[in-house]
Amino acid sequence: MQAVFLDKGTFSDGINLPAPVGINDYITYDDTPPDPKIIIERCKDAEIIITNKVQITAEVINQLPKLKLIQLTATGMNNVDQDACATHNITLYNVAGYAVKSVPEHTFMLMLNAMRAGIYYHQKVVDGTWQTNGNFCLLDVPLIDLEDKTLGIIGVGTIGKRVTEIAQAFGMPVLWAEHQGRKPRNNDYTAFDEVLACADVISLHCPLNEHTQHLINKDTLAKMSKQPLLVNVARGGIVDSQALADALNNEQIIGYASDVFEQEPITNDDPLLDLGNHPRVIFSPHNAWGSKSAQEKLWQILSKQVADFINNS
Repeated sequence: MQAVFLDKGTFSDGINLPAPVGINDYITYDDTPPDPKIIIERCKDAEIIITNKVQITAEVINQLPKLKLIQLTATGMNNVDQDACATHNITLYNVAGYAVKSVPEHTFMLMLNAMRAGIYYHQKVVDGTWQTNGNFCLLDVPLIDLEDKTLGIIGVGTIGKRVTEIAQAFGMPVLWAEHQGRKPRNNDYTAFDEVLACADVISLHCPLNEHTQHLINKDTLAKMSKQPLLVNVARGGIVDSQALADALNNEQIIGYASDVFEQEPITNDDPLLDLGNHPRVIFSPHNAWGSKSAQEKLWQILSKQVADFINNS
C-alpha cells in the first residue's frame, strides 16, 4: 500500500519513524500547506494518509478515490471531516494513551513556574536585577506553595486522573468537575460551578467540541472567586483569549499557564501575548505531549494500528 505522511516535521529530529509493516510505498513531507489542491496532489495515489494537523476536509476526501485510511498522529480529530469519511467508507484512526506521562509532567512544570514566578525570577538573575538589588535573595513576587491548595480538574480522562495522582503527592485536595450544567454523577465529582468557586488552581484536560468551545469565558471566569491560577494543556479554543486577558488584568485570576492557543502558531494579535511579562504567566508552544518517550510510544501505537488495518483489509 502507498502511504503519505503529510507533516513529519511535527516530530522531533532524531525520532525514528519507520514505515509501518505492510506499506511498500512511503512518501513523507516535513510540512504540507493548508491548500486543498496541494493536499490532493500529494495524496492522489495514497491509500493511507498519515497526518497530525493538516486539515482533511470533505473537498479533499471527495477527490481521493483510492483513500482507505486516515491515521492521525494525535488524539484530537477536529482536523478531519468525519462525515465525509463515513460517506466514502474511509477508516479514521487517532492515537491515544501515548502522552500519559508527558502531559501531566508538563502540567506541573507550568503550574509550578506560575505559582513560584519561575520565568520572572530567572530573568532577574540573568539581567542583573539581583546583583543591583544587592540582597542575598529576591522576593518581590510572592512564592506560592501547592500544598493545601485546591486543584480543580476539568476533563477527567487518563491524563486528568494522572494529574490527580501527582497533585495528591504535592498535598493538594482535588475536585473533579462534572460537565457544565449537570448534576454530579457520583460522589467523585463536584458541580462545575462549585469547582470554579472553590479551586485555587484550575487545570483543563477536556476535549474541544461544541460543548467546550470557550467554556472559559467572561461568565465562567467571574465565578472563580478565589482568584485561581488557570492551566490549559487541553485545546486553545476552550478559553476565550480576550476574556482571559481581561480577567488577569482585572485580578479575577492570579495567572495563566498555557501550552495551547486558539490559533497555532499563536497569531501576533492574540491578546494573550500582551500578558507575556506578567510574573505568573508562562506559555509553551503546544509541546506538552512531545517528550522523547511519548513520541516513540505514539509511533509504536500508530504503526501497530496501521499494520493491523493493512493485514485485515
